[in-house]
Amino acid sequence: MFEPDRHTEVQNAQADNEKRNRVPASWICRIFNRDGTETTVPIPARGIVIGAASMCDLVVEDAAVSSRHVRLSVSSSGVLVEDLQSTNGTFLRTMRIDKAQVTSQSQVTIGKTVVEISPSGYIDIPPHAEGHFGALVGSSIVMRKCFAVMNLAARSDATVVIEGESGTGKEIAARAIHEMSARANQPFVVVDCAGIPEQLIESHLFGHRAGAFTGAVEKRKGAFVLADEGTIFLDELGELPLAAQAKLLRVLEAQTVQPLGEERPIHVNVRVVAATNRNLEQMVADERFRFDLFHRLAVIRFQMPALRDHTEDIPDLIRHFYSSRNADTGPVIGEGLQQLTHYDWPGNVRELRNVLERAWVLSGETAPPFSKLRFAFYHRVDTSATHVIDTSIPFKEAKEKWLSVFEKQYVKNLITESNGNISKAANHAGLNRNHFRKLMEKYDMIK
Repeated sequence: MFEPDRHTEVQNAQADNEKRNRVPASWICRIFNRDGTETTVPIPARGIVIGAASMCDLVVEDAAVSSRHVRLSVSSSGVLVEDLQSTNGTFLRTMRIDKAQVTSQSQVTIGKTVVEISPSGYIDIPPHAEGHFGALVGSSIVMRKCFAVMNLAARSDATVVIEGESGTGKEIAARAIHEMSARANQPFVVVDCAGIPEQLIESHLFGHRAGAFTGAVEKRKGAFVLADEGTIFLDELGELPLAAQAKLLRVLEAQTVQPLGEERPIHVNVRVVAATNRNLEQMVADERFRFDLFHRLAVIRFQMPALRDHTEDIPDLIRHFYSSRNADTGPVIGEGLQQLTHYDWPGNVRELRNVLERAWVLSGETAPPFSKLRFAFYHRVDTSATHVIDTSIPFKEAKEKWLSVFEKQYVKNLITESNGNISKAANHAGLNRNHFRKLMEKYDMIK
């Protein structure tokens, strides 16, 4: 099986992550009229309604379009597309939707009319000057872009949502933001939303008085009270039940908590940083996560990249882990480094640390030079598949996401095999050269 060029693979992954961590400055929608003309309008903050009726913000002359067909609303992370109970439906790609969030250029079909939604500009943040932030290490562009966002977040009291796969360092990032903030000398309280039984989550967050419920034998301060004047870190935010989400929103708005069984609320001054490996936008669309809470929390939002997308940082990470043991790595080169940089890292940086720990133990020494280590991996998996197949979303949408990954990888592999010759790659794929070039543009492969 052909192995894509690693340098090309890393460059494309970096481009994906850099784009993900940029902020759309504004959005436009473009209507492709049946007579061949185009109509382009900005999407204002209040949103627009598209339909056949004259009272709509954007009127479409299409017999298959309902009078009020679809609403487009700008959010902090993209555009929410809501079908307004139209007769013939609203389609994102080939999938009929009631509500969906788009975060990049997308095409929506209403009747026989195509509506293109796209960002009209980005606020681009320059990379952080240093290859570390708090306890996080990485001199790659993708990591320094993250550090730049984190540095800005640390200077404010804005709520933050950190996204990313398990093991990418979301809690370390949250702690770094706290330690670099004006609240650094105040508490940093961690709440694992996935590890608390649903019936106890409100007590854990907001506290209770003795006797408030069966088993409440003594008074308990909730996490928000414990974090007063400091930062509360809500890990695995996507696991928070809807009832607790509603109360969390009230706490954020009023800056008060109501312990279970108490008559009076308690004022708190807490900065909230949350993390998740779930697709919160899709959970909002599926009404499993509150729309208002999502946008209240995601004032600042960024993605911690998977280790496979910045493997050039592995030598620095190895030195960092050795340093924590007050040991010298020696030269970080050779076959061992090749093994580590060509592994897929489904467990990300956490797994890298575990692999090093295992190698240290098996060597029989406290921390031998890197060149003496022999590495053992417990599993080799297709991480692209596990990343895309999300069983929390409907089958059709999961299939669409899978096909997008296949499409991107197929085009990327062909370009690599063809040494960048687009005509040769298109001919091999049996596609028109312009069509193939559009696919490359779609996945940011045109420099």
